[in-house]
Amino acid sequence: MLVVIGIAGGVGFGGTFGQLLALVLISLGLIQATALVFYEVGLSEDRERAREEEAARQRDPKRLRRPLARVRLERRRGQRRRLR
Repeated sequence: MLVVIGIAGGVGFGGTFGQLLALVLISLGLIQATALVFYEVGLSEDRERAREEEAARQRDPKRLRRPLARVRLERRRGQRRRLR
């Protein structure tokens, strides 16, 4: 939508203002379209992950409802962390 408005503004207004208006609106429109594509990809990955988790729960009913907690490494002053 912003791309179309930018083109119309560039044609409607002449000179530097029309060019600047067209540049800004077309750029914002293309950025918005790119962001929407990435958002849709993220949503589809979330839906796929939810389907896989549901299928895994149906195969193994004893499976935990939530993921396991992250293991925290002990920290001591003056000593480096050691992986176990």
